[in-house]
Amino acid sequence: MDLFSEVKDLVQGYEALRNINWNFQESVSDKIHSIHPYPAKFISDIPRAVLQTLPIPKDTIVLDPFCGSGVTLVEAQRAGFESVGVDLNPIACLLSRVKVNKLDKGFLQSAKEVISRCLAHEGVVAVPLIPNLNHWFRGDVQEAITIIIKEIDRLENQNIQDALRFCLSSIIVKVSNQESDTRYAAIEKAYGKSDVFDLFDKAVKKLAKAKKGLNPLAKSSVLNKNSLTLNTNDFGKKVGLVITSPPYPNAYEYWLYHKYRMWWLGYDPIDVKEQEIGARAHYFKKNHQTEHDFIRQMNQLFASLQENMIEGGYAVFVIGRSKIHGRIIENHKIVKEAGENNGFDEVLTTTRVIKASRKSFNLSHARIKEEYIVVLKKRGSNGE
Repeated sequence: MDLFSEVKDLVQGYEALRNINWNFQESVSDKIHSIHPYPAKFISDIPRAVLQTLPIPKDTIVLDPFCGSGVTLVEAQRAGFESVGVDLNPIACLLSRVKVNKLDKGFLQSAKEVISRCLAHEGVVAVPLIPNLNHWFRGDVQEAITIIIKEIDRLENQNIQDALRFCLSSIIVKVSNQESDTRYAAIEKAYGKSDVFDLFDKAVKKLAKAKKGLNPLAKSSVLNKNSLTLNTNDFGKKVGLVITSPPYPNAYEYWLYHKYRMWWLGYDPIDVKEQEIGARAHYFKKNHQTEHDFIRQMNQLFASLQENMIEGGYAVFVIGRSKIHGRIIENHKIVKEAGENNGFDEVLTTTRVIKASRKSFNLSHARIKEEYIVVLKKRGSNGE
């Protein structure tokens, strides 16, 4: 392609970005993105629009360094682009893996056998030691969850284990005394042991139905690690495009809303809390964090992207404002400046209004009514 054609394509690409209606008011989440609760979920329209608009060079990957429930990865797969997702939260990684991996043919049969053994289980149940468990889960519910986990762990197929753990994770908050996935308050619920087994069975069928007909067109992998520690050994190829929505400072607490999912499935939510960007606990303690911590974190991230992205690669960030001790923090400006400090130039910054039905928890703290779309491009070696 000659220089004129390259410039023409770039101009058309920028114009196409500006012409996107980023509000996506008619957005409807499809089955694969709605089979497991996840707070502040990234809507699929955003990565889909970006993947259709921006060029992705051959032999590069699409990266989401805060992949959450795997929306970017699923959309990249559908478009035929290899992708890598990274997340500190092991529940997020479980969700993402199950969404991008094919369901093994023996999934439904294995699930049937697991449920059958659960229903036939007799004898004492050794419930794991989990903090404050009796406050959040009835005794018979505790027993049912423990039995399901024990039976899942007996399976040898790791992919089927993951898929069944996904299904169990999807109902844990529902059968608990927690009011909802977006409200961390204890209420009395009527679920008993048999209800847990029944809801688990329904979750299995829901996953199988959502995955039916989905044929991944490209490889996708998921890394469970802190995105601020990424290095060249984490990728087999250079990154051609980043699509992500980083955690907002003092806004959503993913560790908190997945806390009991993590404990039940054998993970450590306290370790996740300590490392999680934006967790409110970091902003309400002695020597609390400030926006300067977020500035440092974004600079760390962009330093890694500078090292691992191709020249001319794009990074698309979706992020809103934060409120820290009464002060509004313009996070999109922090992202933009961190990019510019590390070899990226701004291509576009625009806003999108978040539908009221898509808002989640902590809004009184986050004041999230709109988000910013920040598109950056990595400079070439000649500074262009």
